[in-house]
Amino acid sequence: MKITKLWHCCLLVETKGKRLLTDPGCFTVEAHTKLENIDAVLFTHEHSDHYHLDSLRTLLEKNPEVQIFANTSVAELLTQENISHITIQNWETVDFEGIILTGYGVQHAEIHSSLPYSANTGFMFENRFFYPWDAYTDPGCPVEILALPVSGPWVKIGEAIDYALKLKPKVAFPVHDHFRYGWSHMAPSKILPENGIEFIPMVEGDSHEF
Repeated sequence: MKITKLWHCCLLVETKGKRLLTDPGCFTVEAHTKLENIDAVLFTHEHSDHYHLDSLRTLLEKNPEVQIFANTSVAELLTQENISHITIQNWETVDFEGIILTGYGVQHAEIHSSLPYSANTGFMFENRFFYPWDAYTDPGCPVEILALPVSGPWVKIGEAIDYALKLKPKVAFPVHDHFRYGWSHMAPSKILPENGIEFIPMVEGDSHEF
C-alpha cells in the first residue's frame, strides 16, 4: 500500500492497482485539478476542509467513472447535487474492486459545547490502515497503520498521542495538520517511538510504502 499526503486530510491511497482519494477539501484545491486515474473518492464528513464541491466536480470531469463513498451527512449533500454515491455508515463494510473498506464512527469530536455536532465516519482500508478523521474513534480491532490527526480546533496534542497509544498501531503518520507542524509533529516523534510505535512525520507531497 502506497500513501501520498497531498496535504492536511487529503491522501492518495494506492493499493491492488487502484487509486483512492480521501477528503478532497478546500486546502488542496490546486492538487485536485491535476489528479487523474482516480478510482474512488471517500468523504468522512461535510466540513469544508474535507468536502469541497467544486473540487469534486473537477475530479468527476477528469475521472468520470470514479466511485464516491460518503458518510451520511455528505451523502445528503451529494443527493442534493444529483451526484451518484454509496453511503458507508458505522460498522458497514463494502468490497470495492477487491479492496475492503469499513466505516467506523458516528460523531465529530466536540469543538465547543455551544456548537452542534456533525456526523463523522472514519474508514479502514484492507483491515490495515485506519483513517479516523475528526474524531478519536476506536474501531475495536487491530490497526497496523494510523493516520493521526494532530492539529485543529478540536485537537489537543496530548489527546492525539494518547489516542495513538491506545490503538497501538505499528506505524502512525500525522494528518489534519494544515494549521501548524511544529510541536504537533515533534511531540509524537518523541513519545510514540518510546512506546513501540514508529512515527513518520509526513508533510505535503510525501509518499510512503506500507
